[in-house]
Amino acid sequence: MSLVESFRIAMRALFANKVRSLLTMLGVIIGVSAVILLVAIGTGVQGQVTGAVQGLGSNVLFVFPGKINTGGGGSGFAGASGRPFSLSDARYLQQRLTGVDAVVPMSQGSATAKYQSKSVQPTLMGTTDEGRLVSSATLGGGRFFNRSENDAAARVAVIGYTVKTQLFPNVANPVGLTMTISGQRFTVIGWYEKRGGGIGGDQDNQISMPIGALQRITTTDRVAIILVKVTDAAEVDFVRAQITRFLEPRFGDQVTVFSQDQTLGIFNTLLGTLTIMLAGIAGISLLVGGIGIMNIMLVSVSERTREIGIRKAVGARTYDILSQFVIEAMMLSVLGGIIGILVGAGGALALSSVVPTKITPWAVAIAFFFSAGVGMFFGVYPAWKASGLDPIEALRHE
Repeated sequence: MSLVESFRIAMRALFANKVRSLLTMLGVIIGVSAVILLVAIGTGVQGQVTGAVQGLGSNVLFVFPGKINTGGGGSGFAGASGRPFSLSDARYLQQRLTGVDAVVPMSQGSATAKYQSKSVQPTLMGTTDEGRLVSSATLGGGRFFNRSENDAAARVAVIGYTVKTQLFPNVANPVGLTMTISGQRFTVIGWYEKRGGGIGGDQDNQISMPIGALQRITTTDRVAIILVKVTDAAEVDFVRAQITRFLEPRFGDQVTVFSQDQTLGIFNTLLGTLTIMLAGIAGISLLVGGIGIMNIMLVSVSERTREIGIRKAVGARTYDILSQFVIEAMMLSVLGGIIGILVGAGGALALSSVVPTKITPWAVAIAFFFSAGVGMFFGVYPAWKASGLDPIEALRHE
């Protein structure tokens, strides 16, 4: 019997039990769509963070508290002990560094922002008036806060695009309006165009304010990171040496200074590892789907024992029976993979307005071929069991 005939018989068997076939494919559909969707989210976030860091320029140094290890084939925090930065540390550097345009401390917090009956929970970013020098964001309206507002820790804010659309949905330009953050009144002096993700998370769901105002809300003087903009990109290594020399008496070796390339390496490694881990977790669904295919195929063998006996009695070879059941299992997994690809891609496109997503061909290919392999692997045993049935015993089966 030809493969075409085996394929035709397998198709007829699957369509004879449509609901059971669909439920059998469900595990593969969920697994494939989950792999594609999670990889799309991880890749999208990684791409936006990379773009945000590159947008700061190659002459920006990132100063982190604690020791961060980038050697040994990996990247990550290694014994990041010691005290965090404070605003005085940033001022100390600002007074002593040469060859720099700006020294920008950045602090982060969270709170509820309200305007009339609307409320959001954005990330609060505290910085100085020089923060505009190390930002690639574009103002859609208004302005950034100035030095006098920074020195006075004025309650002024520049809001992200998501905050603007959620708090002020019917206002084209919210500049001049007053909102409350943790019960304190803040005046909106500017808003950003849509930006997406960045080193501090979703930049569209952020509110920037003078760092002193943020510290009053969070009741802490901690600074998460200090950005140093070097005047001449050729002097990056010289400025890095200055930073290390000036901070060593205060922190010892518990300070890490990264250039743009090193910072990208850290983020790409962390986000890449996270993406692979999420894809692996989603891949477990494919294994569960494969086990489901095997179970249903075993049930099918049991139900069709008499049919198998008749076919073997009239001359069907062991290979014919084996190929028929393997084809059935493969069809279940391949059809499930195709539907899973469509569902995963559709989900990624639907979520693109909420989180950055990027559908990658390699994720689609791996998910599809892995699902086909699952069908082959888990379909072999039921097929082998069916092909090995004795025709006399099979004909006796009721």
